[in-house]
Amino acid sequence: MTYQPIPVPIHFYIYLATLLFAIGIFGCLSRRNAIAILMSLELMFNACNIILVAFCQRWGITFTLQSFSRAQDIESPVGQIYAVFVITIAAAEAAVGLALVIAAYRHYKSINMDDINILKW
Repeated sequence: MTYQPIPVPIHFYIYLATLLFAIGIFGCLSRRNAIAILMSLELMFNACNIILVAFCQRWGITFTLQSFSRAQDIESPVGQIYAVFVITIAAAEAAVGLALVIAAYRHYKSINMDDINILKW
């Protein structure tokens, strides 16, 4: 007896990504701590990655490898490659954001966003 994988319907991925994105938006709008806001932004990036990979898996390009004796269909890794790029950019954003938070803490002795009013006149 062989194992037949059951594909997960695409709407499960959409529901999960929507829930993560909504939690991220709520975190960005309701938190006053700069680190919590950065964590909420990371949640929103991960929600976008889930949607990207799920759509590329479902409707991506399938190509056949002709170099093997037994040709097999392989799904295109484009969604996963885009997700790796998004994760890389999110890591760079987190590093820059954390550097800004550390600089603001050294200057204001607080990371509360209400206390940091450097752009106000």
